[in-house]
Amino acid sequence: MQTLGIGLAGLGNVGAGVFKHLTQNRALLRERLGTDLEVRKIAIRDPMKRRDPSVPEALLTTRAEDLLDDPSIQIIVELMGQKELSLALILGALERGKVVVTGNKALLAEHGQEIFATATRCKVPIFFEAAVAGGIPIIKAIRESFIGNHIRSIHGIINGTSNYILTRMTEAGLGFNEALSEAQEAGYAEADPSLDINGGDAAHKAVILASLAYGFWIPTSNVFVEGIEQITAGDISFARKLGYAIKLLGIIKADDQGKIEVRVHPTLIPKDHVLASVNGVFNALAVHGDIVGESLFYGRGAGQDPTTSSIIADLADATVALLSPRSNYGFIPHQLYGTCLPIDQIVSEYYLRLSVSDRPGVIAQIAGILGDGAIGISSIFQPEGEDGEVVELVLLIHKATNAQMTVALEKIAALSCVKKIPRLIRVENFS
Repeated sequence: MQTLGIGLAGLGNVGAGVFKHLTQNRALLRERLGTDLEVRKIAIRDPMKRRDPSVPEALLTTRAEDLLDDPSIQIIVELMGQKELSLALILGALERGKVVVTGNKALLAEHGQEIFATATRCKVPIFFEAAVAGGIPIIKAIRESFIGNHIRSIHGIINGTSNYILTRMTEAGLGFNEALSEAQEAGYAEADPSLDINGGDAAHKAVILASLAYGFWIPTSNVFVEGIEQITAGDISFARKLGYAIKLLGIIKADDQGKIEVRVHPTLIPKDHVLASVNGVFNALAVHGDIVGESLFYGRGAGQDPTTSSIIADLADATVALLSPRSNYGFIPHQLYGTCLPIDQIVSEYYLRLSVSDRPGVIAQIAGILGDGAIGISSIFQPEGEDGEVVELVLLIHKATNAQMTVALEKIAALSCVKKIPRLIRVENFS
């Protein structure tokens, strides 16, 4: 039986899981693949760090280049999670004809065009299922299962940390900072949670999904990104009363002219929609294809075991690719779709929260500004207050472009009756 050598770059949480489960399930993989998979070298940064004693010292090296130089290694698994070093390793592996498996979403989002151009030129595939939604096989579905479909839309809860925070704010009435602290104590958020709460992590995943779905690599600068830092317990409460839940949502769509939109931001979604019930650290993606219709993918989007499962699935595909060369090296560009729309041209419905003086004529002033901008109001919610005191005023806004709303909000914020910066959250009714 043929044996393929694996070079593992990185022995952190995921890397350790990959080594452990490859070792434990080696016989199962051998029976299913007809090929034996053997880890032959592991690149690490800190040789003094305490590690699982089951990892043989003889496999360890502090030079990632050793994985490239070893002729007995046919597959490189990149799990360093860095940018410059990871990019150099991946490009070097492809140049040497070594198949690459990676879960590095930031690197793929920012350098995907260069990476896949190199893979195509070298005729060496790269696999990256673990880069999006942990153990959920969404990359394989978009790239293979839905290959005959025009993807109309993808709506995804694709960051478990932000979803946990919003879930705790909803279920326990916590403020944002309280929910974030709880997530950090539970190990669901890093000490520096910036990329999770500011939408950056979800944006990297959205770029990868949109690029695969529409055949051209989406520049990260074309993606509108907004985080959850400004969401308050009041917003959660108002949304519930209006029949919505708030989620950090990745939204990817194509219109009838082939123009696409890619955005990540807090979103009000109807409470009866399936994504509204996705709580805690779980991820979910609703995919709409023109042939298959609606499909839902649900599962753990991060963690050692779910991510390891995707890495091993990619190793199985890499094995098949080595034994039976293919023409798809990870990303196939095409010209069926056009440009990525800027946020100002994107149409949405909106939730608008204002802090205003409770006196006659206030609503008329605000409605007048919206009306002058050809923006309609679908409903208004205002708790009772004493005459003259500051109260919250919530409006649900009909469909309008972001540009229309920007102009209107500048005028509304300038009113003497408006006491705080207006808070705007987009609404998705999945129509």
